[in-house]
Amino acid sequence: MSQTQPLSEPAVTVRTQTASGIVAMVIGAGLIATLLSLPFWAEQGTIRSVVELCCYIAIAQMWNLLAGYAGLVSVGQQAFSGVAAYVTFILAQNFGINPYIAIVLSLAAPAILAVPVYGLLHRLDGPYFAIGTWVVAEVVRLITTNVGYVNAGAGMSLRVMTQFSAQERAIGICILCALMLIATVGGSYWLLRSRYGLALTAMRDNPVSAASQGVNVGRLRFLIFVAAAVGTGLAGSIYFSSQLRITPPAAYGAEWASIAIFIVMIGGIGSIEGVLIGAMIFYFADQWFGEYGATYLVVLGVLTLFVALYLRGGLWGVLTRVVDAPWFPTRRRLIE
Repeated sequence: MSQTQPLSEPAVTVRTQTASGIVAMVIGAGLIATLLSLPFWAEQGTIRSVVELCCYIAIAQMWNLLAGYAGLVSVGQQAFSGVAAYVTFILAQNFGINPYIAIVLSLAAPAILAVPVYGLLHRLDGPYFAIGTWVVAEVVRLITTNVGYVNAGAGMSLRVMTQFSAQERAIGICILCALMLIATVGGSYWLLRSRYGLALTAMRDNPVSAASQGVNVGRLRFLIFVAAAVGTGLAGSIYFSSQLRITPPAAYGAEWASIAIFIVMIGGIGSIEGVLIGAMIFYFADQWFGEYGATYLVVLGVLTLFVALYLRGGLWGVLTRVVDAPWFPTRRRLIE
């Protein structure tokens, strides 16, 4: 009696990496190495500008993760960057802790603050959630302005940094910036390539459908909110530590949210590549046209509105229509 042989299925593999992704990874490693080498050959003004750009990228990527995937549009993320920065100054200036260690320790502050904030606002949706985050940021700013322990509205100076030379300060800040980019950009890429990335993508496209497929939307949104708060806090701590000065208007200014929204909308919401493109555009626009004040801000607002209406995918969305070469590939392809 002849036995029926089972039909052999063609062997397939799941591929997520691409040639463009490998090239981008090599270029990224080179840029990180260049960042770490800056204190040994670049001027202090150049280092400050690079640190500022790195902080823009980190804050924008955290907002992109929050709004582009979790569906939580916040205009009050400056509450977390400001709180973390103030805690850094308090630990270093008032308690004598090494400033660079204080930056790491300060990350507990935005994480702790994010828990009750999310508990208070998670029932709100859309514009109500956005307004709620802005109200929280304003409340934190007003509290800080009236607390004498942090010198109230006059702000604080990080005088303990004078124990380090200019080059030592630059080395410490550049190392922290490199770690920040690895954590925010690299961490987001790792997350989106994991099984949680599939859940995030499903939640971004349709939260109701994702929940029906077993995705715990509420828990995932909470975790993303806390992670975005910590990443934003790290950027705020590094930025103001490099400036050696902090005041409530600077720490909790609404321009931080405006910068993040502009970068993400121009570059392309829901993509890491878009954040990098938008950050570069904003940085050079600010360097070249920032002196024009209100006119410059109006132009940025009009440009953001134009992209939101006619280029929903941002500049990166336009590029992907021309060539399919992702820098951070997250799609899964079946290859025979």
